[in-house]
Order: sequence, then structure tokens, then C-alpha cells
Amino acid sequence: MRRTPARRLFAVVLLVASVLAPTTATPAMAGQAVGCDRHDPYSCPSDGGRGRELTARLDKAIEDVRRQAAIPGVVVGLWMPGKGNYVRATGVADKTTGEPMNTGFFSRIGSETKTFTVTALLKLVDDGRIRLDDPISAYVRGVPNGDRITLRHLAEMRSGLFPYTADPDFVHLLSDPSRTFTPREVLAYGYKHANTFAPGAQFQYSNTNLVLLGLVIEKVSGRRVEDFIHDRVLRPAHLDHTLFPTRTHPVFPDPHARGYTNQTLSGDIEDSTDWNPSWAWSAGAMISNLQDLHRWAKIVATGALLSPATQRQRLKTLPTGYPGTSYGLGIFKSGGWTGRNGSIPGYESVTVYLPSKKATLVVLLNTDVTYGGKEPSSLVARAVTQIVTPGNVYDRPVPPR
Repeated sequence: MRRTPARRLFAVVLLVASVLAPTTATPAMAGQAVGCDRHDPYSCPSDGGRGRELTARLDKAIEDVRRQAAIPGVVVGLWMPGKGNYVRATGVADKTTGEPMNTGFFSRIGSETKTFTVTALLKLVDDGRIRLDDPISAYVRGVPNGDRITLRHLAEMRSGLFPYTADPDFVHLLSDPSRTFTPREVLAYGYKHANTFAPGAQFQYSNTNLVLLGLVIEKVSGRRVEDFIHDRVLRPAHLDHTLFPTRTHPVFPDPHARGYTNQTLSGDIEDSTDWNPSWAWSAGAMISNLQDLHRWAKIVATGALLSPATQRQRLKTLPTGYPGTSYGLGIFKSGGWTGRNGSIPGYESVTVYLPSKKATLVVLLNTDVTYGGKEPSSLVARAVTQIVTPGNVYDRPVPPR
């Protein structure tokens, strides 16, 4: 999720309409099947009659990409009611010890945090406490052009506010990964720069937007954003393995994989597992696991926690400038799929849902190092889609670093 000045502004979900395969692990993959979620009957492993041949093809394709792109460990989950599930972990969680990757691990989910933050904001809309077309200046002082930038503009990534993660001074400060940032501190780095366009004129990925929405939630609710998200989003969604670490105590629960990134001043790959994510806050600090993200995908896409009218607002998407990809209130739409991807130093994720087939795809990785100008999570998802839907492979170019 962290963006150096030359790093791509955003990563779009690589999407898939799939025929699914059984969960039985092959010996070469050393995969582990995820357990059942009592709140989600479709989480349970099933064959669905897909056959061993397709399973083997998916196993091989994922493993080929993992080795080619030097991805340490990969977790992939695909679910389609009535047609079977495919759940795999391959590779290593720790390059030093060789500990294998596991489907039960916690993982940093980077920008998937935005789906939780925007859901919390929309809960306040349903409560009648805010309106999407309110100006941000009504809640947060000092925002450049804040009288014209609305909460909707912020959630849609159409505010024109400069992304603080692209400021060179901010990037240099991140050379100290233990540093704790406050929301106001990171926003100040964005405010140093002129707004890039008039509100609503176009799409530009900027974490500045979601940090501001976190402040709105705190202002209106009178609570810390992490507490509000826990009580109003995570608890009713039964997401027992998802959390928003606090800035002062950024706990990363065990078990988890080690994360590896080259988003360093030297460009060398380092272990970023315990880097403090406070700089990302309501834009990207959260942690989850495969089981919870499987459940969350459908909740986000169908609006289970929101009123139908508010969900319709969320799903109104606008062009992003990338063919076939549009963006709504904190979520992408592409190829019929709805959801979000995430990236933060050392980790990447994809969580999407296809309403027409009630299908879900989740990908978790312990690296964000690109390969050939592509994000590793996109490479894995592309490999899967080429097999399960060869006539409907979603792909988009990623701007080079």
C-alpha cells in the first residue's frame, strides 16, 4: 500500500470467473485446507465434482508463478457454491527457517482496509448522522479546497488531494519503520502540495482521502476509528480474526508469515513483518485472514450491513482511466466482480465477489515486490483466470516503479 514517488498509484484487483476445484492438497504443494466457518457454510471444503485434473492444473500454475516471481508464500481460496472449492497454501512463510505457508495465518491486508473504513462511514450515513455530499470542511479543518470536496469525492478517490505517500520527505521518514505517525502528521505531507485537479474531475488514488474519512468517523462518532469499526462492522459481520491495530500498540497476532519488501531507500529486499503501519491508518493498517476475507467479500458486494439505498450509492462506479475498471465508494468493479485488493510493504491481498455466481476469490501473499512491472497478487490471479475462464482473463498494465 505504501507508494514511493515512482511507485504505481494503485493496484487493481485481478479478477476471475471460475470453475472451482477440490481442496485436497497434492504432496508437492504441501497445502493446507482451511476449516469451516460456522457463520459461512460455503467455507467448508468440497469437491463439487471438478476433478483432480483441474486441481493439478491450478496447483501447477500458481506454483509456476510463485517461483518465477520469487514470491515466498501464497494462499489462494476460490469458492463457488455447488461447484466446489479450491483452497491452497504453497511456498514458505519464513525464508530463514523454511516454515511452510499456511491458510490459517493472519496477514496484513493493506488497502483492503478501505472497504472497512468506507463501510463504517456508510453506517453513519444510515444512522442519519452524515451525508455523502457534505463538504469535508464541515468535519475537518485545514483541508485544501475543503469547502468543495465532499465525503463522496473522498470515498471515490476523486478529491484531487495530493497523496501524502508520494511526498519525498515523507518517503524518507519511512526509512525508520518503527516510527509512529498520527493522521494529522501524514496529512501535512499531502497538504504541502497543490491539489492535482478540481473535485470530481477525475480518479486519482490517494491515501489522503481515506485518512480524512477516518477523522470524520472519529469526529462524528466520538470514538477511535478502530473501536467504531470493531463494534459497527467487524462484530456484526462475525469477523473474529480481523483487527485494526492501534498506532501505539501495532500488534500483529500469531501465527503469521514474515513479509518481504523492496520499498526501502536502498531498494534491497528486507523483512518488513514488524514495520509500524500507523502511517497507513484508516487507509491500510488492518489485519485479517483467509476465512474472514472469504466472508467479507460477499458482505461488501451485497451490502449486508447497509441499507439497500446506501449500498446502491456504494456500487455507483466511475471510470478510473484503466480499461474495464471502475471505482465506487471504496471498492473496484471489473469483469462483473466487486471488491478490493491491498498492498503494504511485505504483503498483498485480493478479495472479490462475483454476485452472478456467488463466487469468491481471495489471494494472500507475503511480498509486494513486483515482477516485470506486475504486482505479484495480480500475477497469481491472472494465472488462475487463464485456466478457469480462458476467454475472460482480466489483465491491466501496472505503471513501472
